[in-house]
Amino acid sequence: MKIKTILLAGMAAALLTGLSASAQQPAQPPNATIPEMPKETTRTGKHVNRIIDMWKKGQPVYYAQISGGGYEKGKEMAATKADYITYEMEHGPLDFKELQEFMRGLVEAGPTRTGHKTPAVIVTLPISGTTDAVRANAWMIQQTLAAGVHGILLCNAESPEAARLMIEASRYPFAPRVDGLAQGTRGNGSQGYASRMWGVTPQEYLRIADPWPMNPDGELLFGLKIENPRADANVEASVRVPGISFAEWGPGDHGFFILGRPGAYAPGTGREAMQAVRTRVLNATKASKTMFLNSCSDNPKSDSYVIDMIKDGTMICTGGDSPAADIGRKFTKRTDPF
Repeated sequence: MKIKTILLAGMAAALLTGLSASAQQPAQPPNATIPEMPKETTRTGKHVNRIIDMWKKGQPVYYAQISGGGYEKGKEMAATKADYITYEMEHGPLDFKELQEFMRGLVEAGPTRTGHKTPAVIVTLPISGTTDAVRANAWMIQQTLAAGVHGILLCNAESPEAARLMIEASRYPFAPRVDGLAQGTRGNGSQGYASRMWGVTPQEYLRIADPWPMNPDGELLFGLKIENPRADANVEASVRVPGISFAEWGPGDHGFFILGRPGAYAPGTGREAMQAVRTRVLNATKASKTMFLNSCSDNPKSDSYVIDMIKDGTMICTGGDSPAADIGRKFTKRTDPF
């Protein structure tokens, strides 16, 4: 009896080990069900995502930021000159119904001057960018995408594992395989409302709702906010995760870590340390061929500030409706209307 009990216990342990391993490595479907990743885009005409069209022309993009807002706010923002709108839910209310209504307002008041159905919409979420937090809150990523937005910016993105989990949560299980990524986990039903916001069929949405430029036919963009010393230590690896297309250095949060409470230190304190962080993130984006986000309107007394930022490698600028953005567009000889 004792031997039998030991054998049964051993079999149970082996079974649990196998279940644990299979949970960590999702089973892959047969090869015949997975399309090949296109080597170049098969689309013709404009992208759904205006940012991609501008980047493919070598143009920096400019964004406006709002903290929530529903249908009427969407109608109002449809007239923005900005290439995209940051819809802030990191510190604002986490309200997916309001986000859906915002997207509907954008659509019904569109199209944009560039002929896109809407400005692109990139969302920030109240997810701390650690591996455990992203894994536990993948549902937020999927709810956000189901509203028909065009991407997500992960705040306090501390590790490549957290970035990878965000990308996997954003992809469908049948998406083309990519080395370094497990099978996607987005579910059926998420394509309905989102496809209407994009002006495509549900079937087409399922095909193109994938990260660009990893997938040349993709229309989703995913970025990382590198905002604390833990994130700094991993930035070179994090921005190389397949599916990540841009990053920023988060001077506000970095200031909390490096300088302390605002107002408790003299102006100019820690400038070299802050500049070193910015340089590290900028260099990481250049090395990984991802785009760098930076403020382009920090010096209202200098018309050349935005030009200096663009020359330095900034491809995403704040102030989409500001005079600084107009200066930047003129400098890069943008021909698209705005």
